[in-house]
Amino acid sequence: MKKKKKFGFMALVVLVVLSLVACSSEGGSEESDSNEKKELQVAYNAQPPTLDPLISTAVATRDVMRNVYETLLTLDENFEVTPSLAESYEQSKDGKTITFKLRKGIKFHNGDDMTADDVVASMTRWAETTSLGKGSFAGSTFSKIDEETVVLEMPVAQFTVLHMLADPGQAAVIAPKSTIDSATAEGLTEFIGTGPYKFVEWKSDQYVLLSKFEDYQSLDETASGLAGKKEAFIDDIYFQFVTDASTRLAGIQSGEYDIANAISFDNVEQLSTNTDVKNSIDHNGFNGIVFNKKAGLFQNVLARQAINTALNEEAILTAAFTSPDYYELEHGLMIKDQKEWYSEAGKDKYNLNDSEKAKAMLKEAGYNGEEIVILSTRDYEDHYNSAVVVQQQLESIGMKVKLDIYDWATVLQKRADETAYDIFVTGFPTEPIPNKYVFLDSSTEWPGWTNDPIIDDLLNKINTASSQDEAKQHFDALQEEFYEYLPMVKFGNKTTITTVRSNVEGMDFLQGIILWNVDKK
Repeated sequence: MKKKKKFGFMALVVLVVLSLVACSSEGGSEESDSNEKKELQVAYNAQPPTLDPLISTAVATRDVMRNVYETLLTLDENFEVTPSLAESYEQSKDGKTITFKLRKGIKFHNGDDMTADDVVASMTRWAETTSLGKGSFAGSTFSKIDEETVVLEMPVAQFTVLHMLADPGQAAVIAPKSTIDSATAEGLTEFIGTGPYKFVEWKSDQYVLLSKFEDYQSLDETASGLAGKKEAFIDDIYFQFVTDASTRLAGIQSGEYDIANAISFDNVEQLSTNTDVKNSIDHNGFNGIVFNKKAGLFQNVLARQAINTALNEEAILTAAFTSPDYYELEHGLMIKDQKEWYSEAGKDKYNLNDSEKAKAMLKEAGYNGEEIVILSTRDYEDHYNSAVVVQQQLESIGMKVKLDIYDWATVLQKRADETAYDIFVTGFPTEPIPNKYVFLDSSTEWPGWTNDPIIDDLLNKINTASSQDEAKQHFDALQEEFYEYLPMVKFGNKTTITTVRSNVEGMDFLQGIILWNVDKK
């Protein structure tokens, strides 16, 4: 103690001042750190063809814009319908009328309050624009009762109506009436929603930037699938469009990206030994080939049946997903967990792998060696790898087959042209109801152009069923007809791998990645 006193009073003052300066400096540093923006870099494998969810069924549009837009109803993790922008809803006894009470205090990203007029304009546009709306809501009207009440009136009751309104694909998003009024044939020109993140910028072939919406009004319920509590912990989310799988892999390993979707199944084992990253393996619907039924060879149902007879689905799935750990040989359009829908119908026509019978059927169908064009992309490696094996298997039964490989946005354009292809490879999410599968309905004019009055009649019977048991009976008949008419060939059920850095928490998945409630430590 005596030795320290020799510093004297002035020395003590200097020490105190220096100490205060140091504390002040440290405090300033902590304040600066706390004010630093949190950015989330997402390496996404395909660029959206549009940011208007009503214009395209592309999953890239869905995955990006689900953060920006919300719907009256949505789906929880069990695919059950739950309110979102609607505070509540009530269906009339005859099933033809649904009354929505709107949540109060909901703000659009431009600062305006959400009104009943906005909801009516949005839902009317959805019904008139989307294949789902046009196919199932013709003659239906949305109208305003008061500032907090909107009513849907339908000419007939629909058993599946609530699930269609909650559909996350071509979602019935709510936008300001002003943006609806200024929309063109190509879609919305302004992207203003009510979601936890707002649209900032889209640089074509580079990225889409979303930023936290400070005035977002979240529900208080526990987060579940697309429902419940949504919190924006991240300030800026960059969807970086990285179509090369090896670049996504390198970037997630180096830390350039925080999240990378559609990671190659060949890299799972390598990534599982890296403590800096975590793999999320999620059920992701099914892949298959869709036939052009408007022009060319596959207008003939026997030719489609020949292809179905020829294909070895296990070989295709192995090429795409490497191991049964990541795929399932499964014929059903609905998965086994969907106990109220799952059907064994058509199973005897799945994965036949009979080349000789296929050759005979092709000959009977009148195939004369003309070139068959398969559209596919490398943006989804599983699509490309499947296409290569399908080409090989069709060539083995004597067909002349050409692969046309484009980026995904170009595939989406070309598949709408009946002169551009014979087959295209694509994937479908597992839908909560069979009526949601776009390849079934003749009225949608979806690429591939299904035109089967039997399927149409069965879809209508499901829609107008009085009970789940009655609807299931009609679906059994529909799945049997699906394997007879063959609008497409299903390969089997699949998974997808999304890899995240170890400091990223809270990512969820339901028909695509969910980024609200994600935080970065």
